This record gives sequence, structure tokens and C-alpha cells, in this order.
Amino acid sequence: MRRVGPGDRFQDAVRPLRDSPAYRRYVAARLVSQTGSSMSPLALAFAVLEIGGGAGGIGIVLAVSMVAQMALMLLGGAIADHAPRSRIMITAHLISGVQQAVVAVLVITGRAQLWELVTASAVAGSVGGFFGPAAQGMVRQLVPVEMLREANALLRLTQNVIKVGAPAVSGVLIAVVGPGWAIAYDSATFFVAAWMLSRVRVPLTPIKNKHVLESLREGWSDFFSRRWLWIMVAQSAACCTPWLIGYQVLGPLYAKGHLGGAAAWGAVVAGFAAGLITGSLVVLLLRPQRVGLVACVAVSFEALPLAALAVHMSVPMLVVSAFVTGIGLDVSINTFGTYQQREVPPGMQARTSSYSLLGQQLPVPLGYVLAGPLAAAVGLVPALAGCAVVIVVIAFLPLLSSEVRAMRLPAPQPTPVPALPVEAAGAART
Repeated sequence: MRRVGPGDRFQDAVRPLRDSPAYRRYVAARLVSQTGSSMSPLALAFAVLEIGGGAGGIGIVLAVSMVAQMALMLLGGAIADHAPRSRIMITAHLISGVQQAVVAVLVITGRAQLWELVTASAVAGSVGGFFGPAAQGMVRQLVPVEMLREANALLRLTQNVIKVGAPAVSGVLIAVVGPGWAIAYDSATFFVAAWMLSRVRVPLTPIKNKHVLESLREGWSDFFSRRWLWIMVAQSAACCTPWLIGYQVLGPLYAKGHLGGAAAWGAVVAGFAAGLITGSLVVLLLRPQRVGLVACVAVSFEALPLAALAVHMSVPMLVVSAFVTGIGLDVSINTFGTYQQREVPPGMQARTSSYSLLGQQLPVPLGYVLAGPLAAAVGLVPALAGCAVVIVVIAFLPLLSSEVRAMRLPAPQPTPVPALPVEAAGAART
């Protein structure tokens, strides 16, 4: 038997890019869009600050976007299972491009007001409610089922690389020409990505037209019938909330009071981003199979940076803990996402995924609201420690279910080597 070497694993890892032109075009379109989307949040934050909105204004803008997205996510899932997903994504990009162009003009001309930015954020969130479920089912339509793990990992790998560099570029652009031009760049990437997506040929799955409410009921029925799915969604929601409280709210507050400010926390964030990239590489090269166990262990890693803060570890150790967390989080997202794409029928992908996404996000806004009062009531360090303990306890609870323990991806099959003709084989031996 021929031994599988690093070269063979690399060839297997890049098969989706090599063998599927539609997938290549899709990845390229998502990357173009990602460059703008990764720059825009920082630019929008500084645009709010420029008009005197302060931290409260930034919080309102972010909260409105998330609430609008959650409000329309189920409807977006129902539509995405009954219409061409690429067309939904193209339409969403075009609307987002116009919306960001309007914001850019307002900011560049100095006419922007907070209510206008809040309204634009609501539009962006509403569009995301349709885009997210449609994108969730696209990869399943572009590559054979045996390539899903590699296809998902490659897509996340490339996007994570963009997420590392784009905010830094955005910071320079904001400092040199102002936040409006960074938002204008985001607008342009939406239009370019829409054109690129229009060149992606996606096979259509014939689906009987149904009333929206009937489609939503079918989606809920499919979601709830999969015990392993709603158990893992509940775990994700329960762990995601304390993680975001600790990492996005309490962490920067701790850095300001104990680590000397934003520079130290920036290093922690960079470590986390590097971990996300490494996690995608781990999935590509090691291709884990025991989905339930891997996901639960990986999610428990979210407690590491919060525990490190609670015991006052040095900045280098905080960076290492964030790096490990990034690896675990990306491995968990990749493996679980691939398993879900394999198990859920293509015609139910968007609806079932919309219930999954909504379930994971529902507690997050409440967590943001409670973070400040929690730290004030028990103290910053006890709040961080409490978040870490909650994550560790909840992360492993799904393993009590036999269905979760049984979640597995098939073992990867090496790329077959073409047999040599008899004459060539004889010549090779001589």
C-alpha cells in the first residue's frame, strides 16, 4: 500500500479549488466582499465617534444591526430554500453596496447624523438575515459531499487571513483619509462581489412552492427532530454569551485597568486571529472525525483567555491562551458545520440553519446589556472567572447524549492514483 505523505494531504486539501470552478469563483467573490466587511466595523465606529455619538452610540448601532438580522433570519431561511441562493446573495450584496455608498457620502461630506447611521445599520442587519441562511447552503451545492470538510476549511482559512490584515489596513486608511473612504471601499467590494457571484453556476434543486408559514414549520420540524442539532445549538448559545461578555466587553475593560491599554489587548486579539487561521489548517491536514467530542473540547477552550485574565497572567500568556482558543473555535465551527451540511437535506439547509443561527444568537444582546451590571455587582475579576467556569461546565454537557457522542465524519479517502499501463509499469520496474 502506498504511504500517504504530506504532498498527498496537500493535494487532498486543495481538491475543491482544483476540481470545482464554481467553488473557486464563489471563494473569490466571498474574499472580495470580506476585505470590505472586515474594514467597515472599525470605520463605522470612528464615524459614530466623529459625530459625537460616543460609546453609547456605537453600542446602539451594533445592537440595532444584530436585532434586525435575528428578526428576519427565519424568513430568510424559508426564502433561501425556495429560491436560487446565489440570486439572494447577489441581491443582498447590491442592497448592501447602495446602503454603504449612502453612508460613505454622508460621512465624507460631514452630514451624517446618528439616526441615519442607526437606520443604515438596521438595513445592513436586515440584509444579513437573508444573506446568512443562503450562504450556509451554498458550499453544499458547489462541491461533492466528500469534499465538504476541505471546502469549508479552505473558505474559512482564506476569510480568517483577510480578517487579520484588513482591520490594520482600515486603521491606516481612517487615519489618512477618514472613515468615510473606508466605508466607500466596502461599498465597492459589495458591487464587485455581486458581479463575481453572478458568474457562479449553481445547480438548482427543484422544490415545491409552499406558503412561507408552512416552510417555517417544516424548518422547525427538521431542526427539532435532530436531537444532536438542538443540543449543540443550546450548548453554543449558553457558551457563546459568557465568552462574548468576557472577550468583547470585560476583556478590554481589564486591559485598560491592568495591562496598560489598547496595545496589549490588540496583541491578544491578534493571537486569537492567528489561532483561527491555524484552526483551519488543522482541519485541512488532520481532518478530525469525532465531531461531538471535538466540538465540545474545542468550545471549552473559550474559557482559557478569561481564566488567564482572572489569575492576572502576563500579556504573552494571554496571547497564547487566545491563540489556542482561536484554534479550538475554528476547528469546532468547521467540523460541526460540515457534519450539519452532510446530515441535513439540501432542500432544508437554509431553513434548518436559520433556526440554528437564531438559537445561537438570541442570548447575545442580553449578555451585552448585562455585562456592565455584572462587573459592577461582583467585580471585574470575579465576573471573568465566573464566565470561564460557566463555559467549562456547559461545554461538555452535550456528551451526555449518545447521539452527540455518535456524531462522526467519515474517514478521508486518499486521492486514487491512476494505474500505469502494463507496458509503462514494466518499463518502470526496469
